[in-house]
Amino acid sequence: MSSSNIFRAALAALVLSCVGGVSARADDGSITLTIFKAGFVIGGSVGDGTLFFHGRRYALSIGGLSYGLTFGGSKTVLRGRVRNIVRAGDVEGVYGAGSAGAAIVRGPEAVVLVNQKGAVLEVSGIQKGLILNLDLNGMGLSLR
Repeated sequence: MSSSNIFRAALAALVLSCVGGVSARADDGSITLTIFKAGFVIGGSVGDGTLFFHGRRYALSIGGLSYGLTFGGSKTVLRGRVRNIVRAGDVEGVYGAGSAGAAIVRGPEAVVLVNQKGAVLEVSGIQKGLILNLDLNGMGLSLR
């Protein structure tokens, strides 16, 4: 084998090892959500938010339903982080949870949610309004 062929083979091996070594790695971002919730037994929630990921800002839409003991209405502003995402679209999906809470004018709220893609939302904030809830709920999150 000539020296130019050895050089080409070594260069090809180096390129292949670099390409093979690069893989999609899950990362973290920050998130802000504003959710309006109202209900009488069956409840609904709508809202919006912003995902900050890899130096970019992504607008989010929120919608959901709940069933159980839900009476009243509230506005909740949550801030926190989203973990285990490779691209911004990984936050899209359905997040489900059981929830219990009460707010008369103002109360704290904290939640950890996981979607079907493995994205983990860890958020906390303040719930304002007059609401009592002990329910099962699902929240759909999508990029706008």
